[in-house]
Amino acid sequence: MGGTALAAAAEPSETAATAGHVRGATAITKVFGDGQKLIAVAVEYDRDIDGSALSTSTFAVTGRTVTKVYANSAAALAERSRDGRFVVVELSPDDDSAALWVTQQGGGGTSTGSPSPSPSDSGGSGGAPGAGGPKVGDSTPGGTIVAATASVVQKDTVRTTHGTRYAATGTTLTTSAVVNLVVDDFRQFTFDDPATGQTLRYNLFVPKDYDPRKRYPLVLFMHDASVVNVATEGPLVQGLGAVCWASAEDQAKHESFVLAPEYGSVVIDDDYEPSTLFDATANLVRAVTEQYSIDENRRYTTGQSMGAMMSLGLNIRYPDLFAAAFVVAGQWPAEQVAPLADKKLWIVVSQDDDKAYAGENAITGAIEDAGTQVATAVWDGQSAAAQFAADVRNLKAQKAPVNYASFLTGTTVSSGSGTSAHMGTWHIAYTIPGIRDWIMRQSK
Repeated sequence: MGGTALAAAAEPSETAATAGHVRGATAITKVFGDGQKLIAVAVEYDRDIDGSALSTSTFAVTGRTVTKVYANSAAALAERSRDGRFVVVELSPDDDSAALWVTQQGGGGTSTGSPSPSPSDSGGSGGAPGAGGPKVGDSTPGGTIVAATASVVQKDTVRTTHGTRYAATGTTLTTSAVVNLVVDDFRQFTFDDPATGQTLRYNLFVPKDYDPRKRYPLVLFMHDASVVNVATEGPLVQGLGAVCWASAEDQAKHESFVLAPEYGSVVIDDDYEPSTLFDATANLVRAVTEQYSIDENRRYTTGQSMGAMMSLGLNIRYPDLFAAAFVVAGQWPAEQVAPLADKKLWIVVSQDDDKAYAGENAITGAIEDAGTQVATAVWDGQSAAAQFAADVRNLKAQKAPVNYASFLTGTTVSSGSGTSAHMGTWHIAYTIPGIRDWIMRQSK
């Protein structure tokens, strides 16, 4: 996901001094609910820069909206300017060209952050179980990762902390390095499963100060069908489902391992007959548990669409594997869900995701029939963070082992976005930290 080489265009003589003091430029990316975006460029100079003299008009980035400019001591985002060799040019994540995760739509067009119909997608080619949508074994990628690269021009004078003035230049500088926030903290591996003969590529986040004398929880995230057979890092850039657990904020509260497999093909479809990658995933969880100091009583699973179905299915087939599950926009045949009555679940679905909503209603109904309490609530998907925090507190107050939140019809998508309610569910669900806090407090 690297950028292109540093531009070497000829420079007017009056700007030669400035150009000679520029060391390069780094693209900075961040993952949002709808995918990874290029959100800043850090220009490195040979001397510390005076941040007080910078403004949003000091730099221009081709095709992008500059929102903030400040000095820093590293190619990193900061709340305020601090004198250093880097000038950070922040960019609007709402720019059309910001998105680095681009997916195909059912109609053949492209969209950013809007996956093609996945197994439980009721829009477009969804429908009755087994009809439409990707099938088990399908290896056609539903999305691509765009290289993070940007072109920046210094449009106004930059002043060093010693008073030297680096004049404006018309020379375009192209980024030659990339910093991927949180994503770069994961490592990539492969797992050869002797039991199934399958090979799984996977991403693993190891806590920063990992101490093998301690016992750590582990979170398994499983992606939707749009991410099959892309780069190993695909599950990390398609949305927040994996990286949210590895953020500095979450790790400060709950140190944990985060495991995110990249599936080379669709594992399960609406016929509910998974491929052997399903069992290979369970074996991968066990293998990572044996390799590191992981608490078997605090393993958790989560996933969206296909991954949500897998979370449900794994809890049914392997009821002792996980302590709790965060299920986002998925379903499973109600007649098979009896083992879920003994599980701790947090379920999120949109009311206008016909298939997943009906499926989760049937699942929670079966759980209640088995005598397990289910706490329910209807949320507005457009709520601000403070309202979501209150929503979580209110649902937790019911003290049920199963929490079921449905997003009100029409609140998971923006008008004209081209995103279905199904897809929009996980764009929002993984932005709510209170749900993750609840999951991380559960134990077998």
